[in-house]
Amino acid sequence: MHSRMRFTSKLLLPFISALALLIAACGGGGAGTAAPQAAHTKAPANKQVLVTVVASGAVPDFDTLDPAVVTDFDSAYAIGTIFTGLVGLDDHMQIVGQEAQSWDRSSDGLTYTFHLRPNMKFSDGTPLTAQDIAWSIDRALSPEMKSPVAPYYLRYIKDSDKRNSGAVKSLIGDSLIVTDPNTLQIMLNKPIAFFLDTLTYPCSDTVEKSLIDKYGTKWTDHLTEGGGNGPFKVKKYTHNITFNVVPNPNFYGPKPQLQEVDMPFYKVQDTTYKDYQVNRLDDATVPIADFDSVKTHKDFFQFPILAINYYTMNYKQKPFDNIHIRQAFDLAINKDLIVKNIWKGTYIATNHIVPQGQYGYNPDLTAPDGNKSTAGDPAKAKQLLQQGLQEEGYSSVSQLPQITLTYSSAGNQAVKNEAAAEQQMWQTVLGVNVKLNDIDLNRIFNYESEGANNPLMFYSGPAWLADYPDPEDWTTLQFDKGAAQNGMNFGQNNGSTAAQQQALQQQMEQADLMTDPNARLKAYNQIEQQLVNFVAWMPVSQQTAFGVRKPCVQNFFQNSLLGTSPEDWSKIYISTDTPCANATVSP
Repeated sequence: MHSRMRFTSKLLLPFISALALLIAACGGGGAGTAAPQAAHTKAPANKQVLVTVVASGAVPDFDTLDPAVVTDFDSAYAIGTIFTGLVGLDDHMQIVGQEAQSWDRSSDGLTYTFHLRPNMKFSDGTPLTAQDIAWSIDRALSPEMKSPVAPYYLRYIKDSDKRNSGAVKSLIGDSLIVTDPNTLQIMLNKPIAFFLDTLTYPCSDTVEKSLIDKYGTKWTDHLTEGGGNGPFKVKKYTHNITFNVVPNPNFYGPKPQLQEVDMPFYKVQDTTYKDYQVNRLDDATVPIADFDSVKTHKDFFQFPILAINYYTMNYKQKPFDNIHIRQAFDLAINKDLIVKNIWKGTYIATNHIVPQGQYGYNPDLTAPDGNKSTAGDPAKAKQLLQQGLQEEGYSSVSQLPQITLTYSSAGNQAVKNEAAAEQQMWQTVLGVNVKLNDIDLNRIFNYESEGANNPLMFYSGPAWLADYPDPEDWTTLQFDKGAAQNGMNFGQNNGSTAAQQQALQQQMEQADLMTDPNARLKAYNQIEQQLVNFVAWMPVSQQTAFGVRKPCVQNFFQNSLLGTSPEDWSKIYISTDTPCANATVSP
C-alpha cells in the first residue's frame, strides 16, 4: 500500500524514520523484535501498561477506525487491536485462523467453507456468528460505504462488483452463504491462489451491526460500548490526544497480560525520542541524525519491512516510452551512496520490486545491466542513453524534452537531499538536466490514476508497503491492465516493447491462478526480472523498521508488515527491568 493502495494517508509508522512510511499473503519469512532469552520478573498488575506511539504528524490522529474504509497504517494498526476477521498473518507471515478455526477449499478453487470458533462474542458480550461476518463483508462492499479498498481487495468474491455498483442489494445468500451460525461459505469469481491473503486486509474484519444501527456514521466514536472482537476493547479515545485500549474479556483467543495499551498522538515524530529518554514512552522512533550513535545501544532494534521506495516513468510520454532511455536513468543512480549518505543505513539499497522477507523474493535478481550491484553502472547507462537517443532520432541530449522529477518531501530534508543527489547523478553520468518539483503528497497519489497526464517521472510518494505478502501484490496489482497502481501505463502505451509488456501482463494473470507454490515462485521470479528490465519501477531502497524499546517490554514482536497478531498480545508483558515508562493503569 501507499496508504493501502493509492489513497491518501499520513503514513507515519511507529519506530520508523520520518519517511519510512508504511501499508499490506503466501508464506515467507517474518521479521521483528522478540524478547530476550533471559528470565524476567513480571511487574505488578498496575504496571502492565505499554505506552507506544502509532500516530504522529501535522494532524495527529487516526483517519478512521472503521475497518471497511481504512487506507493508512496508523489507523489499521489500531484497528488490529480491537477487530479481527476470518484469518490473519502470524509472526512469519503465514496464514492462520482467527475467527475461523479451519476451512476447506473446493476442488475447483471457487468455494471456501469456513468453520468458525464456537461461542464467539463481541466485546460487549453479544454473540458473534457467521451472519455477522457475512454482514460485515457485504457492508464493506456496499455502494453506501464508498470504500476505497474493499472493492479492490474483496474483488475476487463473486458478484462483488455488482454489489459495489448497486446492481445487487446483497451478497448474502449469493456468494456469502451462511450455512449455520458456525459455518460461512464464500464463492469466488476465479480460483486465485492467494484469496486467503486478501482476507487479511482489515476491510473484511467483523463489526457489530447493532452499534452501527444505533450511531450511524459516528459509531466509531462509541467503541467503548462494543463494536469489535479483538484482543482489546477501547477504554478511551480522545481525538488528537490519545487512544487507550484494555483487554477484551470476551476475546476468543488467549487474553493479553497487559492491562492497558496507551497510544498518545504526537505532532512531531522526533519528539517521541525525547520523551522516550525521560521515560514517558516504552518505544520511540530514532531521528536519523542520532541513528549512528543510538544503533549501538542495547535497546535499539532494526529489521527489514515489506516496503519499497521507488520512482516511476510515464511510458506514454517521451522520452520514457523508450526502454533504453529508462534503463539509462536507472543505471545512472548509485543507490548505495543514497542509502549510506542520505539515509544513514536506515534503508537497504535494492533493485527489487518484491522485497526481501516474503514469499516470492528472488535472491538472484539483477539490475537491467545483468548485474546484482546496486551501485549503478555509469558506463552502461551512457551506452544505453546513446542507443535510446538514436532510436528516437535525437542527435544529442539537448534535444530531449525537459524532464522533471515530481516528488513530495512533506518538508523532510532527507527526501529533498535524495532528489537532489539523483538530479546530480543524472547530470554527471548522462549529461541530462532534470528539474525538481516538490509538491503536496496527495497530488502524487492522484497522479497514479491519471495515466497519460502523469508527470514524466515521479517519486512513489511514501513507498509501497505490502497489503499482503504475496508476489501478486507487487506485480499484477501494480502493472496489469486496468490496475489502479498502473499510472506509469505499463503495457498500455505506444512504445516499441508494448506488445512484450502485454504478454507479461498475461503471464502475471496466469501466475495468480497457480496452486503449486514452487511453480508460482518460479513464475513470479521470472516476471519480476522482466519488470526490472523494463524499468516498470525504478526501485531505490527497501525500508527497515528501527527504533528503541525499553528493556522492561518483554516478548514484543512485529512481523515484516509491522503487525502484531492477536495471539501475540497474550505473550507481551512488562517486567521489573529498568528503565521503563512511568505508567500505571489509569482510572
